[in-house]
Amino acid sequence: MESMGNTVLVPSCTEARQIYFGLLCDEPDELVVERSRSYLVELLQSAARNEADLPQSLDGLAAWSTSNAVHAGAQYRQYLDERKSGGARRYFGTKSHALYFLRSVAPTKLVDGAWLYGLLSHWGDTRFSPLIQTYLEELGRGLPDKNHVLIYKKLLAAHGCGQWDTLSDAHFVQGTIQLALARHAANFLPEVIGFNLGYEQLPLHLLICAYELNELGIDPYYFTLHIGVDNVVSGHGAKAIQGLFDALPHIADKKAFYQRVVNGYKLNSMGVGTNSVIEQFDLYKELLSILAARCCVGAQLHSDYGRIAGKSVNQWLSDPAQLPAFLDSLQQTGWIKRHQAPERSRFWNLIQGEHAEMFGVFNAYERQVVSDWIAGDSVEGQTRQPLSYKDKRCLFNVLSTCKDSSYVGEGLESFDDFNMELRLLENKLGDLSDKDATMATLVKLMSPVHHHTDVGLMATRVFTRLLDNG
Repeated sequence: MESMGNTVLVPSCTEARQIYFGLLCDEPDELVVERSRSYLVELLQSAARNEADLPQSLDGLAAWSTSNAVHAGAQYRQYLDERKSGGARRYFGTKSHALYFLRSVAPTKLVDGAWLYGLLSHWGDTRFSPLIQTYLEELGRGLPDKNHVLIYKKLLAAHGCGQWDTLSDAHFVQGTIQLALARHAANFLPEVIGFNLGYEQLPLHLLICAYELNELGIDPYYFTLHIGVDNVVSGHGAKAIQGLFDALPHIADKKAFYQRVVNGYKLNSMGVGTNSVIEQFDLYKELLSILAARCCVGAQLHSDYGRIAGKSVNQWLSDPAQLPAFLDSLQQTGWIKRHQAPERSRFWNLIQGEHAEMFGVFNAYERQVVSDWIAGDSVEGQTRQPLSYKDKRCLFNVLSTCKDSSYVGEGLESFDDFNMELRLLENKLGDLSDKDATMATLVKLMSPVHHHTDVGLMATRVFTRLLDNG
């Protein structure tokens, strides 16, 4: 489901970012761990006051899930009909708008699946098999081109969206929930199951995002991958319900357990949702923010020869409050020609191209913001070439898994600084004769901190093989 609606703030929202990064390390500080538990309790207390669309009876869950999927499909069909009739994109007005969204949801996407990590050490308990399988699939079962976090990291890097750590606390709430559930699963098992139940439902926004990203020339693979794996027939949606039923208590109160599941489900509505992130985008404000970040350095680096409206560039950049007037002056003097193709503006040609005088000053995302703002209402400037399924090679499939030499059992052909950790892990596992000790070693490397690294991917592959082979 993911958080979809408007921002839902809670009293402790201001701590989300600090707790998030505090948990994303090998050995979190005990104060951070304890604060994350209290934070989770506070969020659950707040969530408990909200309504949920879950059925009151466990018996209605399968029908509820199917109904949600059918409803999302019908809404998506309506969306497609609107687009075919000439309707505009519903979510992203420009490519920079879409990239803004990708960056804004990064704190959540980069811990994808984390909420289930706490179950991994119980791999021998068949009650949790559906949920553990879900976690393994979030990790791509150890394949680099299927690991959800790695896919998203590469997507951000491809478009210069890697600077997301300074986002507001509200952007970190969902990711912090997931990391806190991972850390405290032993005391919040029903809530973990409930959160998973909500997160693994197929939402309409996932379908629309994939369609519009592709239309804007952004590889939608991360999103299309989720459309497939979250299906309610055999995918994570089905496993979420099966995992709930498998974990139901036999002696304890089932109704009380289910109520805790419902509260965990409600956690999906906390923080900044997809729709609110999209609505927050303001192209002009984003442009000013990008330029303001350059002022402290840029104000010292320009010569005083050229003047714009009587001021040198250094003088314009000496105070970020002057940036709106500076942009107006650039337009009045012809340096920027709004509502035309960016290539017609002298300013654009200073920042774009290998031989541009300001090459490297702005990253790909920032250049896209500048480009879209200059283009404005120009059809010529906004034309995009959608990715063709015939010609598209997913950016993330360049790694040939069939040639991967880092599988345990196949051996590493050479030993050097690049594969040293893989060799060390291979040797360490080779020295372990006890399966429990082997699995415990692997579980540590499959945490939200490590699973997308080389050793984490290798550990996931080995863990999956051992689990599948009984």
